[in-house]
Amino acid sequence: MARVVVIGGHGKVALHLERILTARGDEVTALIRNPEHAADVAATGARPQTADIENLSTDEITDVLRGHDAVVWSAGAGGGNPARTYAVDRDAAIRSMDAAAAAGVRRYVMVSYLGARTDHGVPQDNSFFAYAEAKAAADEYLRTTRLDWTVLGPGTLTLEPGTGRIEVAAKPAAGSVSREDVAAVAAAALGDPTTIGRTIPFNSGPTPIAHAISG
Repeated sequence: MARVVVIGGHGKVALHLERILTARGDEVTALIRNPEHAADVAATGARPQTADIENLSTDEITDVLRGHDAVVWSAGAGGGNPARTYAVDRDAAIRSMDAAAAAGVRRYVMVSYLGARTDHGVPQDNSFFAYAEAKAAADEYLRTTRLDWTVLGPGTLTLEPGTGRIEVAAKPAAGSVSREDVAAVAAAALGDPTTIGRTIPFNSGPTPIAHAISG
């Protein structure tokens, strides 16, 4: 049994992840900003904890993470407001990494997106620019830490049921993958030490998840 913190615990990927982890016997703490979402989280078997990650200091996040074995970042500002996007997707994410290190929680899985990189090529006048910049900065920072990190790079997210199968490629073409399968990949990565120190870009595909991500 692992004790896992899911940051952004009411997101669609996160709710799937919480169900998967609790079903296999893990103890899951799901951090949520809005206490009205607690019932949805509790229904997955996870323990909801109200924590406004955007406004917590590194020390405060450290206190929240202490005593756990792993962190999954599945939070996001949701777009539309560049200032909040940088505040959540970059700054709060980076604080959570520093907090994980301070709390002695070495395992850290980042849910990013396919194509996230510093040379992302998104024009500055594009509404996606702030998110691309924020995720690139957070992912790069994570790679410089001493955490046992994994960066997941799913393609366009869909609401289709999961298939349990994906395709991993060094430079996959643009594609899509269900949120349920993204959650399954995150869960599998947590239990697979060969994913540590790797960035895993993926879309829906023919290969069972555990085999596809294994190094």
